[in-house]
Amino acid sequence: MEQYDIVLFGATSFVGAILTSYMLEKYPIEGDLKWAIAGRSESKLAQLKTSCGAAAMSLPCIVADADDKASIDALVGSTKVIISTVGPYALYGEPVIKSCVAQGTDYCDLTGEPQWIKKMIDRYEDLAKISGARIVHSCGFDSIPSDLGVYFLQEKAKQRFGQYCCSVKMRVKTIKGAASGGTVASMMNMIKEATKDRELRKLLVNPYALCPSTHPFKSKQTDLKTLAYDKDMQAWVAPFVMAAINIRIVHRTNSLLGNQYGEDFLYDEAMITGQSILGGISAAAFSAGMGGFMLAAAIPPSRWLMEKTILPKPGEGPSPKAQLEGHYDLRFVGKTHNGREIRCKVTGDRDPGYGSTAKMLGQSAVCLVEDITKKDKIGGFWTPASIFGDKIIDRLEKHAGLIFSEE
Repeated sequence: MEQYDIVLFGATSFVGAILTSYMLEKYPIEGDLKWAIAGRSESKLAQLKTSCGAAAMSLPCIVADADDKASIDALVGSTKVIISTVGPYALYGEPVIKSCVAQGTDYCDLTGEPQWIKKMIDRYEDLAKISGARIVHSCGFDSIPSDLGVYFLQEKAKQRFGQYCCSVKMRVKTIKGAASGGTVASMMNMIKEATKDRELRKLLVNPYALCPSTHPFKSKQTDLKTLAYDKDMQAWVAPFVMAAINIRIVHRTNSLLGNQYGEDFLYDEAMITGQSILGGISAAAFSAGMGGFMLAAAIPPSRWLMEKTILPKPGEGPSPKAQLEGHYDLRFVGKTHNGREIRCKVTGDRDPGYGSTAKMLGQSAVCLVEDITKKDKIGGFWTPASIFGDKIIDRLEKHAGLIFSEE
């Protein structure tokens, strides 16, 4: 029997604690939205409530462990929507997905692990369509700003030109934020898996990896691996680390929307490093640094050394001050088949991976509860743009510090 609208599983994780504070601010316990927190440690849940102050005194807590099927089934059965922040998802995420699909419970998370998303789609999408469970991955910085940024631009293009753009590029103009231990752990686990699995390596270089097997897409996508000069931006650019997940989510959105961006739709992402020769040097240095990190992470001894010495541990992350001072500015350039151009931007007012991600994830869950009925969108594995559309843009602008605008 559903007791809650939303349960946050993994509330004591780094981003889970931020999200708990945000939800308390936006949705007080005595309000209309009924929600609770959950985790495997009763004492840590109690500590979290204490740290949140008087507003959390009556916040319901549920003890559940991903390794305990009975507790997960009870957790999932108690609510309309599960938010999961328990990662790396490739290691701990499947039991919650399996239970949600079995019970018809909606679900959202902040994973950036395309190999795990692909596995979950292959195993559970048919069952989700039967049970009515709406599964929405990547509801944080990866990949809401990219996915909804492209959606926003395409809707504006349709209004202005009467057609969608056949190509869109996203460029990170500015970004300020730090990675947490949880994000690093997910990335390291994905690299570790890829070194052992040839099929996984093939999946990670396929931009259409998350699209249905029946998709007609064949266009060769840009795969930026080093510095380049972007004529549209008149600036040097370097690879963007989140492109690996964002690009695949955007192409899945296109497929779920009936290929409305086109069967030959092109999309790529990069970071702007500057217009001068110094920008080129920065792009070269960043590209080399990223390549070196990936190489070191792929070799067991150096990976172990990095994890033990320089990389943040799970549960660690940017300070509250750093979260407040963080921000991002993403620029999108779209072009139609007949050469018409449109530019849009998406900005966020907190550090992207944590302060902003928590707000996006919370509003995604509330959107599933309040805005998107089971008749509006049936069960299955959705992307943020394909299930939420304009409704989440409205929520993010009102409640999460994001702004979507034309340039």
